[in-house]
Amino acid sequence: MKVLHLNTMLRGGGTDDQCVKVVAGLRSLGVDARIMGPGGCEFCSQLQSFQIPQIATPPEGPLKIHFMRAVAREIRTGGYDIVHAHHGRDYWPTFLSVALSLRRPKIVFTRHLAKSPRSLPSRFFLLRLCDRVIAVSEFTQQVMKEGFNDPDSPEPERHYRPRLLGNTSKISVIPCCIDTERFYPQPPSAQLLKEWNLSPDHFIFAVVGGYDHPRGKGQREYLKAAALIHKQIPSARFLIIGRGSLAETLKQDIQQLGLEGKASLAPYSHDMPSVMNSIHCLVHPAIGTESFGLVLLEAFACGRPVIASALDGIPEAFHVVGRGELVPPENIEALAHSMRNIFENGSSPSEAERKAMHIQVKTEASLPVMASRTYKLYKQILNHA
Repeated sequence: MKVLHLNTMLRGGGTDDQCVKVVAGLRSLGVDARIMGPGGCEFCSQLQSFQIPQIATPPEGPLKIHFMRAVAREIRTGGYDIVHAHHGRDYWPTFLSVALSLRRPKIVFTRHLAKSPRSLPSRFFLLRLCDRVIAVSEFTQQVMKEGFNDPDSPEPERHYRPRLLGNTSKISVIPCCIDTERFYPQPPSAQLLKEWNLSPDHFIFAVVGGYDHPRGKGQREYLKAAALIHKQIPSARFLIIGRGSLAETLKQDIQQLGLEGKASLAPYSHDMPSVMNSIHCLVHPAIGTESFGLVLLEAFACGRPVIASALDGIPEAFHVVGRGELVPPENIEALAHSMRNIFENGSSPSEAERKAMHIQVKTEASLPVMASRTYKLYKQILNHA
Protein backbone atom coordinates (compact mmCIF):
# COMPACT_ATOMS: atom_id res chain seq x y z
CA MET A 1 0.00 0.00 0.00
CA LYS A 2 1.37 3.41 -0.98
CA VAL A 3 -0.13 6.59 0.50
CA LEU A 4 0.63 10.26 -0.17
CA HIS A 5 -0.30 12.72 2.59
CA LEU A 6 -0.65 16.32 1.38
CA ASN A 7 0.07 19.18 3.78
CA THR A 8 0.71 22.76 2.62
CA MET A 9 1.32 24.07 6.16
CA LEU A 10 3.78 22.00 8.28
CA ARG A 11 4.08 24.85 10.77
CA GLY A 12 3.59 22.84 13.92
CA GLY A 13 -0.10 23.20 14.80
CA GLY A 14 -2.30 20.39 16.03
CA THR A 15 -3.32 19.32 12.52
CA ASP A 16 0.30 19.14 11.39
CA ASP A 17 1.26 17.20 14.51
CA GLN A 18 -1.46 14.59 13.95
CA CYS A 19 -0.62 14.35 10.24
CA VAL A 20 3.03 13.59 10.96
CA LYS A 21 2.23 11.12 13.70
CA VAL A 22 -0.31 9.11 11.74
CA VAL A 23 2.20 8.83 8.88
CA ALA A 24 4.87 7.65 11.31
CA GLY A 25 2.44 5.10 12.72
CA LEU A 26 1.47 3.86 9.29
CA ARG A 27 5.10 3.40 8.33
CA SER A 28 5.64 1.30 11.45
CA LEU A 29 2.89 -0.98 10.09
CA GLY A 30 4.71 -1.40 6.79
CA VAL A 31 2.72 1.16 4.78
CA ASP A 32 4.76 3.22 2.29
CA ALA A 33 3.39 6.54 3.55
CA ARG A 34 4.97 9.87 2.61
CA ILE A 35 4.28 13.56 3.15
CA MET A 36 4.30 16.12 0.36
CA GLY A 37 4.53 19.75 1.38
CA PRO A 38 6.77 22.82 1.54
CA GLY A 39 10.38 22.27 2.57
CA GLY A 40 12.17 24.31 5.20
CA CYS A 41 9.08 24.73 7.40
CA GLU A 42 9.05 24.76 11.18
CA PHE A 43 7.78 21.20 11.41
CA CYS A 44 10.12 19.58 8.88
CA SER A 45 12.49 18.63 11.70
CA GLN A 46 9.70 16.44 13.06
CA LEU A 47 9.59 14.58 9.76
CA GLN A 48 13.30 13.94 10.03
CA SER A 49 13.03 12.73 13.63
CA PHE A 50 10.38 10.21 12.58
CA GLN A 51 12.37 9.31 9.44
CA ILE A 52 9.42 10.19 7.22
CA PRO A 53 10.22 10.79 3.54
CA GLN A 54 9.18 14.28 2.46
CA ILE A 55 8.59 15.37 -1.12
CA ALA A 56 9.16 19.11 -1.15
CA THR A 57 6.71 21.24 -3.11
CA PRO A 58 7.50 24.48 -4.98
CA PRO A 59 5.96 27.83 -3.98
CA GLU A 60 2.22 27.48 -4.43
CA GLY A 61 1.88 30.12 -7.13
CA PRO A 62 -1.34 31.89 -8.12
CA LEU A 63 -4.38 29.76 -7.24
CA LYS A 64 -1.86 27.11 -6.07
CA ILE A 65 -1.20 26.16 -9.69
CA HIS A 66 2.48 25.30 -9.17
CA PHE A 67 1.62 23.21 -6.13
CA MET A 68 -1.09 21.27 -7.94
CA ARG A 69 1.12 20.59 -10.95
CA ALA A 70 3.83 19.19 -8.69
CA VAL A 71 1.35 17.02 -6.81
CA ALA A 72 -0.25 15.76 -10.04
CA ARG A 73 3.19 14.83 -11.36
CA GLU A 74 4.00 12.94 -8.15
CA ILE A 75 0.68 11.08 -8.21
CA ARG A 76 1.14 10.20 -11.88
CA THR A 77 4.64 8.78 -11.42
CA GLY A 78 4.44 7.50 -7.84
CA GLY A 79 1.81 4.79 -8.14
CA TYR A 80 -0.11 5.87 -5.03
CA ASP A 81 -3.17 3.95 -3.88
CA ILE A 82 -4.48 6.73 -1.62
CA VAL A 83 -4.04 10.51 -1.42
CA HIS A 84 -4.86 11.90 2.03
CA ALA A 85 -5.18 15.60 2.94
CA HIS A 86 -5.60 17.17 6.37
CA HIS A 87 -6.06 20.95 6.13
CA GLY A 88 -9.27 22.43 4.76
CA ARG A 89 -7.20 24.64 2.46
CA ASP A 90 -5.85 21.46 0.82
CA TYR A 91 -9.16 19.78 -0.03
CA TRP A 92 -9.80 21.36 -3.43
CA PRO A 93 -6.13 21.32 -4.51
CA THR A 94 -6.21 17.58 -3.77
CA PHE A 95 -9.27 17.04 -5.97
CA LEU A 96 -7.76 19.04 -8.80
CA SER A 97 -4.31 17.46 -8.50
CA VAL A 98 -5.79 13.98 -8.72
CA ALA A 99 -7.79 15.03 -11.79
CA LEU A 100 -4.67 16.49 -13.43
CA SER A 101 -2.72 13.31 -12.71
CA LEU A 102 -5.05 11.21 -14.90
CA ARG A 103 -4.80 8.51 -12.22
CA ARG A 104 -7.52 7.23 -9.91
CA PRO A 105 -6.14 6.92 -6.37
CA LYS A 106 -8.64 6.95 -3.53
CA ILE A 107 -9.10 10.36 -1.88
CA VAL A 108 -9.30 10.69 1.92
CA PHE A 109 -9.68 13.83 4.00
CA THR A 110 -9.35 14.26 7.74
CA ARG A 111 -11.48 16.96 9.38
CA HIS A 112 -9.61 18.21 12.44
CA LEU A 113 -11.97 21.10 13.26
CA ALA A 114 -15.31 21.00 15.05
CA LYS A 115 -17.11 22.50 12.07
CA SER A 116 -17.82 21.79 8.43
CA PRO A 117 -15.69 23.43 5.72
CA ARG A 118 -16.43 27.12 5.33
CA SER A 119 -17.05 27.34 1.59
CA LEU A 120 -20.37 26.43 0.00
CA PRO A 121 -18.73 24.35 -2.78
CA SER A 122 -16.96 22.25 -0.15
CA ARG A 123 -20.15 21.67 1.82
CA PHE A 124 -22.01 20.66 -1.35
CA PHE A 125 -19.37 18.59 -3.14
CA LEU A 126 -16.85 17.29 -0.59
CA LEU A 127 -18.64 14.01 0.04
CA ARG A 128 -19.35 13.49 -3.65
CA LEU A 129 -15.73 13.88 -4.74
CA CYS A 130 -13.88 11.98 -2.01
CA ASP A 131 -13.90 8.34 -0.94
CA ARG A 132 -13.86 8.90 2.82
CA VAL A 133 -13.79 11.73 5.38
CA ILE A 134 -12.23 11.01 8.76
CA ALA A 135 -13.67 12.93 11.72
CA VAL A 136 -11.36 13.23 14.71
CA SER A 137 -14.25 12.89 17.18
CA GLU A 138 -17.86 11.80 17.39
CA PHE A 139 -18.79 15.45 17.82
CA THR A 140 -17.00 16.45 14.62
CA GLN A 141 -18.86 13.69 12.83
CA GLN A 142 -22.14 14.97 14.29
CA VAL A 143 -21.46 18.49 13.03
CA MET A 144 -20.70 17.24 9.52
CA LYS A 145 -23.73 14.95 9.42
CA GLU A 146 -26.32 17.07 11.22
CA GLY A 147 -24.91 20.55 11.80
CA PHE A 148 -24.77 22.19 15.21
CA ASN A 149 -26.13 25.54 16.43
CA ASP A 150 -25.53 27.37 19.70
CA PRO A 151 -27.17 30.78 19.08
CA ASP A 152 -26.97 31.91 22.73
CA SER A 153 -23.20 31.51 22.96
CA PRO A 154 -21.14 34.72 23.28
CA GLU A 155 -18.73 33.10 20.79
CA PRO A 156 -19.89 33.98 17.24
CA GLU A 157 -18.23 30.90 15.73
CA ARG A 158 -20.54 28.68 17.81
CA HIS A 159 -23.77 30.24 16.53
CA TYR A 160 -24.15 28.28 13.30
CA ARG A 161 -22.26 25.24 12.04
CA PRO A 162 -23.91 23.76 8.91
CA ARG A 163 -23.82 20.11 7.88
CA LEU A 164 -22.30 18.55 4.77
CA LEU A 165 -24.58 17.52 1.95
CA GLY A 166 -24.26 14.15 0.30
CA ASN A 167 -23.57 10.58 1.36
CA THR A 168 -22.73 10.98 5.05
CA SER A 169 -21.98 7.25 5.34
CA LYS A 170 -18.57 8.21 3.95
CA ILE A 171 -17.75 9.89 7.28
CA SER A 172 -15.82 7.71 9.75
CA VAL A 173 -14.49 8.53 13.21
CA ILE A 174 -10.85 7.97 14.14
CA PRO A 175 -10.08 9.95 17.31
CA CYS A 176 -6.85 11.88 17.71
CA CYS A 177 -4.16 10.22 19.80
CA ILE A 178 -0.92 11.08 21.60
CA ASP A 179 2.56 9.64 21.88
CA THR A 180 2.37 7.63 25.10
CA GLU A 181 6.06 6.80 24.74
CA ARG A 182 6.73 10.46 25.59
CA PHE A 183 3.84 11.16 27.95
CA TYR A 184 4.04 8.89 30.99
CA PRO A 185 4.33 9.38 34.78
CA GLN A 186 7.64 10.84 35.91
CA PRO A 187 8.84 12.91 38.90
CA PRO A 188 8.34 16.68 38.67
CA SER A 189 11.09 18.60 36.91
CA ALA A 190 13.20 20.51 39.42
CA GLN A 191 14.44 22.72 36.58
CA LEU A 192 10.92 23.68 35.54
CA LEU A 193 9.87 24.42 39.12
CA LYS A 194 12.88 26.69 39.41
CA GLU A 195 12.00 28.45 36.16
CA TRP A 196 8.44 28.92 37.39
CA ASN A 197 9.75 30.19 40.76
CA LEU A 198 7.70 27.51 42.51
CA SER A 199 8.51 24.79 45.04
CA PRO A 200 7.34 21.19 45.61
CA ASP A 201 5.14 22.52 48.42
CA HIS A 202 2.94 24.44 45.99
CA PHE A 203 -0.16 22.93 44.43
CA ILE A 204 0.02 23.88 40.77
CA PHE A 205 -3.01 24.40 38.54
CA ALA A 206 -2.15 25.15 34.93
CA VAL A 207 -3.81 26.11 31.66
CA VAL A 208 -1.75 25.03 28.65
CA GLY A 209 -2.35 26.59 25.24
CA GLY A 210 -2.24 29.72 23.15
CA TYR A 211 -3.95 32.95 24.17
CA ASP A 212 -4.68 35.17 21.21
CA HIS A 213 -7.24 37.95 20.81
CA PRO A 214 -10.05 38.32 21.33
CA ARG A 215 -10.56 35.83 24.21
CA GLY A 216 -7.92 33.16 24.11
CA LYS A 217 -8.93 29.69 25.33
CA GLY A 218 -10.57 30.67 28.59
CA GLN A 219 -7.47 31.96 30.41
CA ARG A 220 -9.28 35.08 31.61
CA GLU A 221 -12.13 33.01 33.04
CA TYR A 222 -9.55 30.77 34.72
CA LEU A 223 -7.98 33.77 36.46
CA LYS A 224 -11.38 34.95 37.67
CA ALA A 225 -12.01 31.50 39.14
CA ALA A 226 -8.56 31.55 40.78
CA ALA A 227 -9.44 34.87 42.39
CA LEU A 228 -12.41 33.21 44.12
CA ILE A 229 -10.36 30.47 45.80
CA HIS A 230 -6.74 31.54 46.19
CA LYS A 231 -7.22 32.77 49.76
CA GLN A 232 -8.85 29.47 50.74
CA ILE A 233 -5.93 27.48 49.29
CA PRO A 234 -2.76 29.35 50.30
CA SER A 235 -0.49 26.77 48.64
CA ALA A 236 -2.24 27.00 45.27
CA ARG A 237 -0.47 28.56 42.31
CA PHE A 238 -2.08 29.28 38.95
CA LEU A 239 0.04 29.02 35.82
CA ILE A 240 -0.81 30.03 32.28
CA ILE A 241 1.61 28.22 29.97
CA GLY A 242 1.72 29.28 26.34
CA ARG A 243 2.06 32.34 24.15
CA GLY A 244 -0.18 34.82 22.36
CA SER A 245 -1.36 38.37 21.85
CA LEU A 246 -3.33 38.50 25.13
CA ALA A 247 -0.20 38.43 27.30
CA GLU A 248 -0.44 42.04 28.48
CA THR A 249 -4.18 41.72 29.13
CA LEU A 250 -3.59 38.61 31.25
CA LYS A 251 -0.88 40.35 33.23
CA GLN A 252 -3.29 43.20 33.92
CA ASP A 253 -5.95 40.70 35.01
CA ILE A 254 -3.50 39.13 37.47
CA GLN A 255 -2.83 42.52 39.00
CA GLN A 256 -6.42 43.69 39.12
CA LEU A 257 -7.67 40.38 40.57
CA GLY A 258 -5.15 40.46 43.41
CA LEU A 259 -3.30 37.39 42.13
CA GLU A 260 0.23 38.76 42.11
CA GLY A 261 2.53 36.13 43.54
CA LYS A 262 -0.17 33.50 43.01
CA ALA A 263 -0.72 33.52 39.22
CA SER A 264 1.81 33.98 36.45
CA LEU A 265 2.49 33.48 32.76
CA ALA A 266 5.07 30.86 31.81
CA PRO A 267 6.57 30.62 28.33
CA TYR A 268 5.57 27.94 25.86
CA SER A 269 7.56 24.77 26.43
CA HIS A 270 8.74 22.23 23.87
CA ASP A 271 9.01 19.66 26.68
CA MET A 272 5.32 19.15 27.42
CA PRO A 273 5.79 15.78 29.17
CA SER A 274 7.89 17.54 31.83
CA VAL A 275 5.25 20.26 32.12
CA MET A 276 2.45 17.75 32.68
CA ASN A 277 4.48 15.86 35.27
CA SER A 278 5.34 19.06 37.14
CA ILE A 279 1.81 20.38 37.62
CA HIS A 280 -0.87 18.89 39.84
CA CYS A 281 -3.98 19.58 37.78
CA LEU A 282 -4.57 20.63 34.19
CA VAL A 283 -7.37 23.16 33.72
CA HIS A 284 -8.84 23.42 30.23
CA PRO A 285 -11.56 26.12 30.37
CA ALA A 286 -12.26 26.16 26.62
CA ILE A 287 -14.80 28.71 25.35
CA GLY A 288 -14.66 28.46 21.53
CA THR A 289 -15.01 25.41 19.31
CA GLU A 290 -12.92 22.33 19.97
CA SER A 291 -13.04 19.04 18.15
CA PHE A 292 -11.45 16.81 20.80
CA GLY A 293 -8.88 17.95 23.37
CA LEU A 294 -5.50 16.25 23.03
CA VAL A 295 -4.03 18.21 25.93
CA LEU A 296 -6.37 16.30 28.26
CA LEU A 297 -4.91 13.00 27.09
CA GLU A 298 -1.38 14.32 27.65
CA ALA A 299 -2.22 15.18 31.25
CA PHE A 300 -4.02 11.89 31.86
CA ALA A 301 -1.12 9.90 30.39
CA CYS A 302 1.15 11.54 32.96
CA GLY A 303 -1.27 10.67 35.74
CA ARG A 304 -2.70 14.14 36.35
CA PRO A 305 -6.38 15.01 36.93
CA VAL A 306 -8.14 17.40 34.57
CA ILE A 307 -10.82 20.06 34.90
CA ALA A 308 -12.29 20.89 31.49
CA SER A 309 -15.23 22.58 29.83
CA ALA A 310 -18.05 20.24 28.82
CA LEU A 311 -17.94 21.63 25.29
CA ASP A 312 -18.00 20.08 21.81
CA GLY A 313 -15.68 17.05 21.62
CA ILE A 314 -13.83 17.70 24.89
CA PRO A 315 -15.96 15.23 26.94
CA GLU A 316 -14.86 12.44 24.56
CA ALA A 317 -11.22 13.04 25.46
CA PHE A 318 -12.11 13.45 29.15
CA HIS A 319 -13.94 10.13 29.36
CA VAL A 320 -10.91 8.17 28.15
CA VAL A 321 -9.80 8.31 31.80
CA GLY A 322 -12.34 10.52 33.57
CA ARG A 323 -10.14 11.60 36.48
CA GLY A 324 -11.23 15.12 37.39
CA GLU A 325 -14.34 17.12 36.55
CA LEU A 326 -16.21 18.58 33.58
CA VAL A 327 -17.74 22.03 34.09
CA PRO A 328 -20.14 24.19 32.07
CA PRO A 329 -18.13 26.50 29.78
CA GLU A 330 -17.72 30.10 30.99
CA ASN A 331 -19.18 29.27 34.42
CA ILE A 332 -16.59 30.84 36.68
CA GLU A 333 -18.21 29.74 39.94
CA ALA A 334 -18.40 26.10 38.77
CA LEU A 335 -14.77 26.24 37.64
CA ALA A 336 -13.67 27.59 41.01
CA HIS A 337 -15.73 24.93 42.82
CA SER A 338 -14.10 22.15 40.79
CA MET A 339 -10.61 23.50 41.41
CA ARG A 340 -11.28 23.52 45.13
CA ASN A 341 -12.68 19.97 44.92
CA ILE A 342 -9.61 18.69 43.11
CA PHE A 343 -7.34 20.21 45.72
CA GLU A 344 -9.34 18.78 48.61
CA ASN A 345 -10.26 15.36 47.21
CA GLY A 346 -8.14 14.44 44.23
CA SER A 347 -4.88 16.27 44.65
CA SER A 348 -2.48 13.36 44.81
CA PRO A 349 -3.10 10.27 42.70
CA SER A 350 -0.92 7.44 43.96
CA GLU A 351 1.86 6.06 41.79
CA ALA A 352 -0.31 3.03 41.08
CA GLU A 353 -3.21 5.28 40.05
CA ARG A 354 -0.95 7.33 37.80
CA LYS A 355 0.33 4.21 36.06
CA ALA A 356 -3.22 2.94 35.62
CA MET A 357 -4.23 6.26 34.02
CA HIS A 358 -1.30 5.96 31.61
CA ILE A 359 -2.23 2.41 30.65
CA GLN A 360 -5.82 3.51 29.96
CA VAL A 361 -4.64 6.24 27.57
CA LYS A 362 -2.16 3.86 25.93
CA THR A 363 -4.89 1.29 25.37
CA GLU A 364 -7.46 3.68 23.89
CA ALA A 365 -5.64 6.70 22.50
CA SER A 366 -2.01 5.98 21.62
CA LEU A 367 -0.36 6.47 18.23
CA PRO A 368 -0.35 2.75 17.36
CA VAL A 369 -4.11 2.69 17.98
CA MET A 370 -4.71 5.64 15.62
CA ALA A 371 -2.38 4.19 12.97
CA SER A 372 -4.06 0.77 13.16
CA ARG A 373 -7.52 2.28 12.77
CA THR A 374 -6.37 4.39 9.81
CA TYR A 375 -4.72 1.39 8.14
CA LYS A 376 -7.90 -0.65 8.59
CA LEU A 377 -9.93 2.15 7.01
CA TYR A 378 -7.53 2.34 4.03
CA LYS A 379 -7.91 -1.39 3.45
CA GLN A 380 -11.70 -1.09 3.55
CA ILE A 381 -11.63 1.66 0.95
CA LEU A 382 -9.31 -0.27 -1.36
CA ASN A 383 -11.24 -3.52 -0.96
CA HIS A 384 -14.42 -1.75 -2.02
CA ALA A 385 -12.80 -0.50 -5.23
